Parts: sequence; C-alpha cells; structure tokens
Amino acid sequence: MQNHPSYPVLSQLLAKYPATGGALFQVYNDLTLAQRWTDVEVLDLPACKRAAIKGQRPTTDTDRGPSICVVVPCSLSESISTSWLRAAFTSLDPLPSEIYVAITSEDTSTVYYKISQGIVKPPV
Repeated sequence: MQNHPSYPVLSQLLAKYPATGGALFQVYNDLTLAQRWTDVEVLDLPACKRAAIKGQRPTTDTDRGPSICVVVPCSLSESISTSWLRAAFTSLDPLPSEIYVAITSEDTSTVYYKISQGIVKPPV
C-alpha cells in the first residue's frame, strides 16, 4: 500500500484510523481512478473515527451541472447505526443534505448508498 501513488494523500488518516484504512484506500482509488472524480479531498471525521472523501463527480448529459458529494467509507463487516450516520452528517461543514456510504468487501466490491437527512420524498 505504501508504494501506491495515492498513499501520500491518505497516509496521515490511514495511520490515525487503521481499522477503517482499507475501506478508505479502496474507495479513494475507486473514486479517483475508476470514476474520475475531480477536486477530491480527504476529510477527517473524528466523531465517526474515520475519514470521508469529498469531491466532484464527472458531469453527464443528464446532469444539471457539477455535483459535489461526500462519501463515507466503511467495510461490510462493520455495524452502522443511526447515531453513526447522524455523527457523519453533523461532522461536515456545511451540513450536506445527503451523503453516500461506500460499503467495501474483501473481494474489492464497493456499493454506494445515498443517505439523506430526515424523511425525503423519492424522486418521481
């Protein structure tokens, strides 16, 4: 991992949160290399004992413009609670209306779930 080009960007938070380092490393590389996000920065979420990733998704023909998103990585073996999600939201400034939770597995699969605050009507 230390020889990977993304390691210098992540090294401080990988050392601070070793239990969640694998998920952070996997999601960061998926977003920057495979999904080609831009303006990516790694955020410290001490209340959740992990890091998050903030960046801009590439635009598509159906998008209304650039979309800045926050992704909180975790592994499939972790338990997620509503208090954990609330802490993730309140740790971010400005407070986003939604975040993505990226759940990683040992086979390097990553699934992204969009989480909104409160009760939100689904798009029609």
